[in-house]
Amino acid sequence: MSSTSPSRRRAAAIFACYTVSSRLVGTTSALSTLSSQVASMLKNPSLFGDVSPGEDTFDVLDPGASTKQFEDGSAVIARVRRMGRDEAKAAIERASDALPDWKDTTGLHRSGILSKWSALIKENSEDIATIMTLESGKPLQESHGEVAYGTSFLDYYAAEAIRSNSAGGGTLIPTPFTVAGSTSPRGKIMAVNEAVGVCALITPWNFPIALITRKAGPALAAGCTTVLKPSELTPLTALALQNLATEAGVPEGVFELVTADADINREVGDEFCTNPIVKKISFTGSTPVGKLLMKLSSDTVKRMSLELGGNAPFIVFKDADIDLAVNAAMASKFRNAGQTCVCADRFIIHKSVEEEFVEKLTGKVKQITVGHGMKEGVAMGPLISNKAVQKLKEEVDEALAENAKCVVGGSPLTDLGPHFFEPTILTNVSPKSIIWCAENFGPVVAVTTFETEDEALALANDTTSGLASYFCTQDMARVLRFSASLQNGIVGVNEGIISSTVAPFGGVKESGLGREGSSVGIKEYLETKYVFLNV
Repeated sequence: MSSTSPSRRRAAAIFACYTVSSRLVGTTSALSTLSSQVASMLKNPSLFGDVSPGEDTFDVLDPGASTKQFEDGSAVIARVRRMGRDEAKAAIERASDALPDWKDTTGLHRSGILSKWSALIKENSEDIATIMTLESGKPLQESHGEVAYGTSFLDYYAAEAIRSNSAGGGTLIPTPFTVAGSTSPRGKIMAVNEAVGVCALITPWNFPIALITRKAGPALAAGCTTVLKPSELTPLTALALQNLATEAGVPEGVFELVTADADINREVGDEFCTNPIVKKISFTGSTPVGKLLMKLSSDTVKRMSLELGGNAPFIVFKDADIDLAVNAAMASKFRNAGQTCVCADRFIIHKSVEEEFVEKLTGKVKQITVGHGMKEGVAMGPLISNKAVQKLKEEVDEALAENAKCVVGGSPLTDLGPHFFEPTILTNVSPKSIIWCAENFGPVVAVTTFETEDEALALANDTTSGLASYFCTQDMARVLRFSASLQNGIVGVNEGIISSTVAPFGGVKESGLGREGSSVGIKEYLETKYVFLNV
């Protein structure tokens, strides 16, 4: 009798079904047409409604498809409505129209709707995880994990909506004023929290649900209305979330959605930045785009939350537990094929333990099963595009030309498809090489060595980025000293997975502005009004 779980057996069946050439005649929504094969995988086709998206559409591709599938067109899993500046403007106006009523609801009311939205996502988790894997490439197990992570933000901010630090709450401050001729206090000072207003949310492809709920959760809890522009590479998860939000009772205009392809992204972003109705922009993506959004928003002086690029150091001191360090490195580096902003990129290893660390890490890396995310047993999927593969290959080749050594991997896995790359370890990497100086966003471990703590710190901080960092040691004095000296917004000690709903997430230097998650996250969507009562 097979010990394979029912969910895994279904995943295998789904993958077998998907490898058959598909036609775009399946379930449709107001914004998308799914391929018949993808539609047949879903338990709840109503996730996508029943209205045609029209003729002006763009393709959504499966990054894990084979070369043959890309050539014959069967890598297309859906077509989504192409929306531009006019549609973005209309969505902003609908959000503005909805703002007064939504803002005027109680925190308890908003809390209930967020909780219902979370519950509906959980009820449809298998379908959403399937969609996420097909459009982003990440293994199905990771997609299930992201669904749980994503709903945790809705659950958390459903609770925050009713707290005193949310909209309508605030503080009563002792007055410094006195009644004339006495020392008796005069009046009351109140600092009241209010919703910022209409917020534009721009999310990337690498976390298709979590980065939406991490922004929309606190925004809606605070009484803001939102217009979301998801990545053109992964719009299907966003479409499912919007439909479930409507089912949960989110009113029209409160959670608007604009789907645009790469050719139109700029004009949608320009509308978000220049439209005076929009009071805040929350963006997760590359540092150059974040800088551009700041410039475009300057004329209307918008609130900004920016979670930008990283280039995380991973330091292993000579007293570290090497087995623990290797496990932390695996967790941090190879999740989503190294395509996260907090992935460890620059491995700074004490010279005395480099050989042991690299040997043990190599053994783990060789056990990684690479393949399509829907296949059972796959631990790492594809990169998001062939362009990403070619960029990574060029960076690896340059490092090798500069005397780096390739311990394992180093090449595209073309037999699997045009978007796959081998898990790779490079040693003796120059701190001046591109793969060291820039976020590689792929499954490549770049290793250099150090001998003193000061040397390690200098290497770690020698970057314009400042999002995440990691280090392994058993010296508690060093833990306190070194974590204080790292120029990063997030520090993991003896751990490779550190993101949490309850912890503030964000960077310093050119890695962004503001924080997401935790009780701090809702403050990004609140203004503070000072009211003096002469009573």
